[in-house]
Amino acid sequence: MKTNKWITLTLAAALNLGGWLTTPSLAADTAMPAHRGFFQRIAQRLNLTDDQKAQIKTILRSEKDTLKPMLGQLHTARENLRAAIQAGDANETSVRTASAQVAAVEADLAVERMKIYGKIAPILTDEQRQQISDFQQRADDFTDQAIAHTGDGLAK
Repeated sequence: MKTNKWITLTLAAALNLGGWLTTPSLAADTAMPAHRGFFQRIAQRLNLTDDQKAQIKTILRSEKDTLKPMLGQLHTARENLRAAIQAGDANETSVRTASAQVAAVEADLAVERMKIYGKIAPILTDEQRQQISDFQQRADDFTDQAIAHTGDGLAK
C-alpha cells in the first residue's frame, strides 16, 4: 500500500498538477488523507489502463532515490527561510539568502519533474494529456482568482 500511495502522489507531481501541492505531499512518508484523495481522483480521472499504470510505476520507482533527497533539501531550505523571516535580528540580506536557497532547490526539482514528465507523457493518450492541461488551467485560474481577491476580506 505504501508504494501505491507514493506512486499516485509522484504521478501527480510528475505531471506537475498543482506544483504547489505536490512537493510537500511527496516528502511525507504518509500523505494526509486530503492529499491522498486528491491525487487518487486525478489518477482515476485520467482513466489509466493497467499497462499504463505498470509503466508509470516502473518509471516512478526508478526516480524515487533521486527525488527523496531533493525533497528533504527543500524541506530544510523552507525551514531555514521561515527561521530567517522570524528571527529577532531578521534582515533583508538573511531572508534573501535563505529564499535563494529555496529557489535553487525548487529549480532542481522542476528539472526533475520535467524529466519524469518526459518519460510519462509518451505513455499517455492525447486525451489524457489534454486532461492534464485542463487540470493545470483550472489550478491557474483558481490561483489568479485568489490573487485578485487578496486582502478583500480585510477591508470589512
